[in-house]
Amino acid sequence: QVQLVESGGGLVQAGGSLRLSCAASGGTFGTYSMGWFRQALGKEREFVAAIRRSDGSTVYADSVKGRFTISRDNAENTVFLQMSSLKPEDTAVYYCAGKSGTLYLANRNRYDYWGQGTQVTVSS
Repeated sequence: QVQLVESGGGLVQAGGSLRLSCAASGGTFGTYSMGWFRQALGKEREFVAAIRRSDGSTVYADSVKGRFTISRDNAENTVFLQMSSLKPEDTAVYYCAGKSGTLYLANRNRYDYWGQGTQVTVSS
């Protein structure tokens, strides 16, 4: 069973940056594709970014493309989300998730493991 623990959330002003981390344990990290999702108050959980297990290729939601960067360190069993040029509409609880395979990365229903989430608040 894989456990995922997010960290790095907080309060930041619009235009600022944050780096989220997600530490994995209990499984073979390199065999999982990893994703970040977010859920704003009163809204559904939405896809943010994902990175494949195989070649490290990435996928982004249009709303964050060019501002956010997902990366992974397989030696440290950690996936990161570097967020820049943050906007108030980025305010949400951010979750990391893991799945086997390299397809359907934007589909939250395809993920097997989830962290508890970390709050990101962007003030205007």
